[in-house]
Amino acid sequence: MGRRPSNKPTSFDIAYLAGVSQPTVSRALRGSKSVSLATRQKIEAIARQLDYTVDKNASSLRSQRSNTLALLFFEDPTPDDSNINPFFLSMLGSITRQCAAHGLDLLISFQKLDDDWHKKYQESHRADGLILLGYGDYTIYESRLRQLVRSGTHFVRWGSVDDGMIGATVGSDNFGAGRLVGEHLLARGRRSIAFLGQADSHYPEFERRYAGLVRALETAGIAQDADLVVDAISSEQIGYDAARTLLSRGKPFDAIFAASDLIAIGAMRALAEAGLHVPGDVAVVGFDDLPAASLTSPPLTTVMQDMRQAGAALVETVLAQTEDKPLPVAVLPTRLVVRGSTGG
Repeated sequence: MGRRPSNKPTSFDIAYLAGVSQPTVSRALRGSKSVSLATRQKIEAIARQLDYTVDKNASSLRSQRSNTLALLFFEDPTPDDSNINPFFLSMLGSITRQCAAHGLDLLISFQKLDDDWHKKYQESHRADGLILLGYGDYTIYESRLRQLVRSGTHFVRWGSVDDGMIGATVGSDNFGAGRLVGEHLLARGRRSIAFLGQADSHYPEFERRYAGLVRALETAGIAQDADLVVDAISSEQIGYDAARTLLSRGKPFDAIFAASDLIAIGAMRALAEAGLHVPGDVAVVGFDDLPAASLTSPPLTTVMQDMRQAGAALVETVLAQTEDKPLPVAVLPTRLVVRGSTGG
């Protein structure tokens, strides 16, 4: 506390002027919530006044932390060469902003499921924690998650938040959203509702969305017909193929709940080719609220997931692990966006 400002400002100089300890300055400049808002604002104002910048290399050496998070995209089938689901790309902005708010760097990498990706970050200490987006078949992916848990790696993934899931997970209320979709379609007078999406343990998010739909139908006294369920993963072409399979079965249906917008968009193309009108003959609902959902003809009714809150929750969950703090809320609410594909 007896140190006076030098020509080149340091965190000790800020501590002297703010009347706090140097560790308090370090925590405040990292955005730590262990420092009160008033103290943090005072320290930040003095730092700006002194034109002080954090030496990340020195800070990392002292704390044995890289001050970096790694965001790993995993391959998904897409019509282009990106192999990244556009839903996850829409989450990138909020993750980046949340990292910036904490003074963290974000390392973005694309990984194939057959790569030994976890060792690149866990053993080389390239990042303090991992954010995992996209995984395909969960029954294949879970062995990698078990490896991360055994090794003590800090990580969080976006997915289905259910008992038995491995490691920290952030996700939407898929069951509640599926039930909301079912109630919406029933209120529109639809009674024979098809589901396009692989509704089993291989794709837990889709499974929970379907379970919510079934609950809404059961509450209305309607039993779901197994012939109105067609497996599909999240791609437009596979959604198109699934809708054609559904049509070929010859069972009447007046609505489709697609487990993702991409599946729904492909299904709408198949319905149009079959001479069926949306929503007159068949109402269609998707899931994700991708930008493309509002550009279909008619615009697609869909379930919106809160991307801003999702990105923030993913970053905060990793940071809570690194600081040995309780994890934040993992299940995020959804909202039904009603558009023309259901007569909205």
